[in-house]
Amino acid sequence: MDRQVEVVAGDHVLSRVAGAVILVAHRERGKLTPDSRAVVAARALGELVADATDLAPEGPGRLVARQATRWLMKEAEQISPGEPVEFGILCAADTGGLAIFLHGSVTAVLAGSVVEYYRGSDAAFTVDRVAESPARAAALFIDENRRRPPELPARGIGSLIEGLAPAAGAVLWFEGEPPVARRPVRAVVARRRVEPPPPTAAFDAERDPEPMSLDPNLIPTRTSNRIPASLDPDFAATASTGAAAVPGDPELTADTEGLNLHHAPTETAGPSETSGTNPAPKPDPDLQRRLEQTAKANALTVKVLGFKCARAHPSDPRAAFCTVCGMPVDQTQHVAEVIRPPLGMLVLDDGMTYMVAADALVGRDPEPAAAATEGLVPLRIDDNSGGMSRVHAEIRLVNWDITLMDHGSTNGTRVRPPGYRDWIRLQPNQPFTLVTGTEIMLGNRVLRLEPVAPPPFG
Repeated sequence: MDRQVEVVAGDHVLSRVAGAVILVAHRERGKLTPDSRAVVAARALGELVADATDLAPEGPGRLVARQATRWLMKEAEQISPGEPVEFGILCAADTGGLAIFLHGSVTAVLAGSVVEYYRGSDAAFTVDRVAESPARAAALFIDENRRRPPELPARGIGSLIEGLAPAAGAVLWFEGEPPVARRPVRAVVARRRVEPPPPTAAFDAERDPEPMSLDPNLIPTRTSNRIPASLDPDFAATASTGAAAVPGDPELTADTEGLNLHHAPTETAGPSETSGTNPAPKPDPDLQRRLEQTAKANALTVKVLGFKCARAHPSDPRAAFCTVCGMPVDQTQHVAEVIRPPLGMLVLDDGMTYMVAADALVGRDPEPAAAATEGLVPLRIDDNSGGMSRVHAEIRLVNWDITLMDHGSTNGTRVRPPGYRDWIRLQPNQPFTLVTGTEIMLGNRVLRLEPVAPPPFG
């Protein structure tokens, strides 16, 4: 995305890598330093985005979302122990649109004929969305004032081309002048290539030769929190910017000494008081409050009996390998009460992913259902075939098992376990235990259950 990326002044960390925009919240006390958690996280995410772009240069959005989810589950805790890493990523999608990935208190704004808001805090885990490129601009903001939706500032002349900058937000401008030329800047050290997980044979056979277009109304919602794992933080990169630093700002120079930070002049009063035009109405407060309560209630708070691996990850006592990191587990230890981690990942046929960490309601419009208002996470999936019910199926977590139950849908719910050739139609209101690799057909859409952590030996 070779577009003008304008920096909104603030105290968080903005990174631009391979055309993508990454914004990471700085929640520590004091000013940014090279060792700040937000800076380390921004560099790690930049490495992830660069690797994904190498593998999918025409549109890395889906791969970025997949790898960012795995990074959150396995490596983010190493950078920020006990505190979530809140961030947002904007990058190109293989459909020609814009891929949006949000985790935590980060908001994305798409400004065109109407203004759309996507809030990471509304999702139980992450927002993973592909949308059409807006006519005017797309922006990322760290949430400082939840009562007031962020507004786009007036357009300035600054442009972050590559590297890091302190910021409260970033605006990716689509209207006006042609795209700016981006000078690729590569890392000095060699990076590990991130290989995408291999699809099942059944999916390969059914997939069209041309890229499948994504439904712009699909809003994935997932539940989880961070899980500790190892991380190699060594990263060295050079950076350049097309805008000069703001002169006469000694505080910025002193506070960010040693960082490759740039300050673009989209000067506003502060991180929580950005000004702009075309504000959108506030979101429904009842819906927002319900989603927040659901996310908090369904976060990693369920305790079950299990084992712990050498890295102290909670794991299914029936599994030889850790549910979180994939390492071998000592089967001779005594079971103990542990906090249950996410049990799997549902991958939709268009590449969208949903982390399975709490009971959920699945359908084309599950939000108004009574079960959703009572605590089940609504997973909305669009289906233009007319074969999916508003409330189609229900996912329930029972100890270490994921169960699926048809919710009395009109056209039924079908599953195909690994090794099965034919689809099995579920009896309404009868739970079916899913295993890794099982495919699920809801209307004209297909999902596949994958493990959170791939097996260590393939």
